[in-house]
Amino acid sequence: MALSGHVNAREITDSAIAMLDDHGTVVGWTQAAERLIGYSAQDVVGRSAALVVPPSEEAPTISAYVERCRTRNGRSGTTAVRSRDGRILHVSRRISMLRGRHGAVRWLVSVTDIIDPPARHAVSGRPRDSLVTRAPVGIAVRDRQLRCTWVNDAMESHDGLSRTRRLGRRPIDTQPGFETEAVEAVMRQVLRSGTARVREHRVWLPTNPRRERTLAVSFFCLKDADGRPVGVCTISVDVSESRQARERLALLSEASTRLGSTLDVMQAGQELADLGVPLLADFVAVDLEQSVPFGEGPPVRIGSAGERLPRLRRAGLASVRQGVPESAWLHGEPVPVSPASPFAHVLRTGWAHIERTLDPAPGTWTDHDPARARKIHENGMHSLMIVPIRARHTLLGIAVFVRTKHPVPFQESDLLLAEELVSRAALSLDNARQYARRHAAALALQRNLLPRRLRGGAAVETASRYLPADMEHGVGGDWFDVIPLSGGRVALVVGDVVGHGINAAAGMGRLRTAVRTLADLEMPPDELLAHLDDTVQRLAEEDSDTAEQTLAVEGATCLYAVYDPLTRRCTMAGAGHPPPAIIDPQGRVTFPDLPTGTPLGIGLGEPFESVEMELPEGSLLALYTDGLIETRDQDIEEGMRRLGAALAQPGRSLEELCDLATASFPAQSPCDDVTLLLVRTRSLKPTQVASWTLPGDQTAVGTARDLVAGQLTQWGLEGLQDPTKLIVSELVTNAVRHGTGPIGLRLIRHAALTCEVSDSDAFSPHLRRARTADENGRGLFLVAQMSRRWGYRLIPEGKVVWAEQALPAAPARARDAPRRVR
Repeated sequence: MALSGHVNAREITDSAIAMLDDHGTVVGWTQAAERLIGYSAQDVVGRSAALVVPPSEEAPTISAYVERCRTRNGRSGTTAVRSRDGRILHVSRRISMLRGRHGAVRWLVSVTDIIDPPARHAVSGRPRDSLVTRAPVGIAVRDRQLRCTWVNDAMESHDGLSRTRRLGRRPIDTQPGFETEAVEAVMRQVLRSGTARVREHRVWLPTNPRRERTLAVSFFCLKDADGRPVGVCTISVDVSESRQARERLALLSEASTRLGSTLDVMQAGQELADLGVPLLADFVAVDLEQSVPFGEGPPVRIGSAGERLPRLRRAGLASVRQGVPESAWLHGEPVPVSPASPFAHVLRTGWAHIERTLDPAPGTWTDHDPARARKIHENGMHSLMIVPIRARHTLLGIAVFVRTKHPVPFQESDLLLAEELVSRAALSLDNARQYARRHAAALALQRNLLPRRLRGGAAVETASRYLPADMEHGVGGDWFDVIPLSGGRVALVVGDVVGHGINAAAGMGRLRTAVRTLADLEMPPDELLAHLDDTVQRLAEEDSDTAEQTLAVEGATCLYAVYDPLTRRCTMAGAGHPPPAIIDPQGRVTFPDLPTGTPLGIGLGEPFESVEMELPEGSLLALYTDGLIETRDQDIEEGMRRLGAALAQPGRSLEELCDLATASFPAQSPCDDVTLLLVRTRSLKPTQVASWTLPGDQTAVGTARDLVAGQLTQWGLEGLQDPTKLIVSELVTNAVRHGTGPIGLRLIRHAALTCEVSDSDAFSPHLRRARTADENGRGLFLVAQMSRRWGYRLIPEGKVVWAEQALPAAPARARDAPRRVR
């Protein structure tokens, strides 16, 4: 369809059309009116327009509304209408007077819904009308026999036919020919279907048959009170003004196609710049508010800039000249804005600005903007437009249009086109901005939820891979962790919360935090999963009270294992999770017979079971989620065999094995998150451990101090003797005081120096602050001060209290094997 540079025919066909008589009674109604307002033709035809036109100060009654129509014939503006469900809709309105025979008058009212319209302001700040309301349109109403019954005055200017010659006649009677026959065929089709149509056709003026005009005509079916077609209304627009009008509308059509093809903010800004050159301007720059490209910071509301102007960054550049010499700033660079410049005015008000003649003479705003003034002089910039980019009442940036080679200054029609182009780009940019914000939030969430660095200490060597199914946001419901425990031990965790994206990641974060908290209590795996199950059920109860649940607890699974490098024993328990793969140093693959357990949060009350096994040094453990072994085309058993085959290569590094395991996955995109945690076990040498059994009396304190001092000397850790003897003194004293029977003492030299004291008392020690007069209560306080961390764990025989100190940067090599004294 071809249109003029002043009208978008799609706006006309989307308009709701109503026809009123001189008393304000509805005599015609269209399907578009029913779609917009909700009333059918049966509901409104024959009734007063007051049904849909709420009273206002200017028109408190429908009679006043009709009189207002009479005074505003052909004029447009905004008004309010009442929909069938009672909502008040703010619409763009145009009123046209139609004349019939014997001086009779009808009123054609067309309205279009307003959805965050672009800022249409002239330099003076007064609002300007939309494209459809600015243009002169010809209107004619015809009956079922296609005879003209009503027509407005503008119609004569389109085809040269007077009102008296047109009324009572069919189109073929006044303008015979093939074109007119095609027009009548469209009218009959609209009457039969009730659906609006748009068609372009040519007419020749009677006064000058050689002069051809092209009209874009919209056809609407008018219905009576019974919903039957009573006639057809035609709204025509002269689109023959110039080739430029067609090119500009082609530009808008191209903009609708190209804009929105990317979710990259900077690329969207570049697309807007490319569309404006060369048809509209010789140079276009798109500058976006600082938070838009990076998705960070609060959005800038229209009119909220105040004295502090938004910071801009150049996102798009286009020019008819090679190398874009008109720009003082490169793509991606910050763009300063002088407070006295028109750029600042646009940012503050949200109004478009046009300078038909750009004069960088002294005394103008260019005095305060030397960088732009220099470019204006160097490149012969003579006309300027600045259009705000906004969506949802948020300022996204500005688009700058400049002419250099084109000799004609910008006109109001150019600004109108620029605003249309920018308003269409604004939606694409806003979608990209929303995506950037969600992506930034997702990445921040990922950085804070998944471990940044795995610390296996002296117990294990680690490597991992995480491939989310939601590749756009990079987060999902899977998680893994390696948690250092006391005595050189380490906890290995992998879990899976059903779902993808931010909500699943949020649920995963809550579970990961809970697991770390419970791991610090040094619980066995089966007990930890039981407490975790209770936690998930409580979280589910809390979420059930909110409108949106962030954790799908019924789909959460977990595998928790604890490996001790002293004994080379690994204890593990699962909650609905697949078992780990264990590959011995010779490459033999096994999947332990681990009780499956129920998923977390189910609430069945079934206990979790642990399995303990001894692992040769150098064994490989693979903890994973089902996304690695399960596909739409293969079952879990096949996936486990594929995983085992990829990992059964003892000579490979962990990083290489991670790549091989994930590469063995089928080529299609994963339907679930893929997580893999590989650990290769280590063991502590006998020379790294010293243990003793002490009597449960006061002599144990002095003996313990002497034993510890001697062992630290053998290890070359004389610098740790004083704090370690103090720690041992306090811990052994507490064991003598509260326990019965022999006392165990053990030193472990691994990534740190750990001192452990065991006794038969199962009472949990607690740090407290002793008062001045208290004789006791300061022991654990001193232990906490002398160590980097301390704690306790329960054992079948009682408890173990431990304290950990950092080793010197370069400890001396141990000279002798540890002594064992019983």
